Amino acid sequence: MYAMRLEESYFPAIDEGEKPDYPIGEALRRAAADAGDLIAIKEVTPAGDIGRTWTYAQLYADSRRLAHALASRHRPGERVAIWAPTIPEWSLFQHAAALAGLVLVTVNPSFQARELKFVLEQSGSSALYVTQSYRGNPLAEIAAAVCGEVPAVRHLIDLLDRAALYDGADSGVPLPAVAPFDPAQIQYTSGTTGFPKGAVLHHCGLYGNGILNARRIGARRGEVWLNFMPMFHTSGSAYNSFGCLSSRGTMLMAPIFDPHAMNAVIEKEKVNIMLAVPTMLVGLLEAYAVKPRDVSSVRAVISGGAMVAPEMVKRTQAVYPASFHIIYGQTETSPLLTIVWADDTIEDICETVGQPIPHLELSIREPGSNRVVPVGEVGEICARGYMNMLRYHENPEGTAKAIDAEGWLHTGDLGTLDARGYVRITGRLKEMIIRGGENLFPVEIENALLEHPAVIETAVVGLPDDKYGEIVACFMRLQPGQRPSREELVAFCRERLSPQKTPSVWIAVQEWPLTASGKIRKFVLREMHAQGKFPDRID
Repeated sequence: MYAMRLEESYFPAIDEGEKPDYPIGEALRRAAADAGDLIAIKEVTPAGDIGRTWTYAQLYADSRRLAHALASRHRPGERVAIWAPTIPEWSLFQHAAALAGLVLVTVNPSFQARELKFVLEQSGSSALYVTQSYRGNPLAEIAAAVCGEVPAVRHLIDLLDRAALYDGADSGVPLPAVAPFDPAQIQYTSGTTGFPKGAVLHHCGLYGNGILNARRIGARRGEVWLNFMPMFHTSGSAYNSFGCLSSRGTMLMAPIFDPHAMNAVIEKEKVNIMLAVPTMLVGLLEAYAVKPRDVSSVRAVISGGAMVAPEMVKRTQAVYPASFHIIYGQTETSPLLTIVWADDTIEDICETVGQPIPHLELSIREPGSNRVVPVGEVGEICARGYMNMLRYHENPEGTAKAIDAEGWLHTGDLGTLDARGYVRITGRLKEMIIRGGENLFPVEIENALLEHPAVIETAVVGLPDDKYGEIVACFMRLQPGQRPSREELVAFCRERLSPQKTPSVWIAVQEWPLTASGKIRKFVLREMHAQGKFPDRID
């Protein structure tokens, strides 16, 4: 860890580790030059078998050939959309678009027609590259209908139709010069707190974030990374992909997250590193309980995207003998901001999200006044550094709200910074519950309730109330066959938290409304409750 003694909630940038001054295409060229014979990508089939493989030399050759094909039909700087699961073609296309100077627009493969149309129109994409289907969602069919309504889309091409995809590769069109801070991707935020916005991310930020990620977890040359995270999200396409590339690792790409199949892959392929959001970790642990596997090869488990409860850390380490790295970041920051160290204490691993990565300033600021708050005081987490997004695409008002005049990106997350520079997350600015004028932070209540043996997962939200303004509601997924009484839950909570933090409403749920990246959509829980769609209330 960095030895810090902060007097206010401001962490200065640490000048340590590589800060790349070259674009993504050059990063791949360097990997092919110094690690050409190492395996870069292995395809994992939905059943968990291993399919095609690429060495770094082959990945660069195929990506460069595809880049020439793209350059024959797109001008540098054009926006092109990709709509597909986590398959090797996604990675090939990502590298090819970077080499061709194109801006890759990532699309969630669970989207329906209306959502796809919004992304294509808002981004101004000139092409859509798609697979036939994903988990029963007829992507190609939807794409054909939608693209007919979006005049700007000139090309609709099947990613798995090699002839169509590589058409023009021999045309002789040269590849353009690409600068490190040129736009590389537009990634749309999940929209859990508002209308989706397209974060414009640049080459240097995305690849540099991967370098610093790999360095913090101690990734070694040739290690095996399991990537079942969605590629339309920075977790899959940036954190995993560029972390693995920067350390010359092997990335296993799995299109579908099936916990039993993933544990089998870990055993067979001797996986060393994996990133999984908390809901995925729950699935992996439940699958392991049904069928234990040899998962002793796993050296590092990374989790984030939502707060990770202490009990989850302990349960994971009891199965996977690995260092546990809780991370924090967001799409707008490419995405990593903080991460715990491998040798941090169990208290810091369980209770914080670690220290900031190098080349990044982080501060905690009072919402409204924008002043830096004292050490330990709750405020909005803000970041300033070269990995921040360039802007929101075609959204100057949103950009101005997110990035202030001094260059600080306001995350919308609430947290604290201690004197050592460790960050604690207390909740979202818009998730904070104000009960009778007192601010309550859902994460604190959730973590306490997850200690109950009957509770698998929980989400705490505020519900409107005439008397208090808001009251605390707890939605829970319970262990099969277990149903604690309201009295038991209240008593359990009161043993751990002050009275005003005890939920007034307790509801058992069978499944969560999730974003495609695995986060619980709390605003949907509130809406469903208002519509009376939760009959299983514990009274």
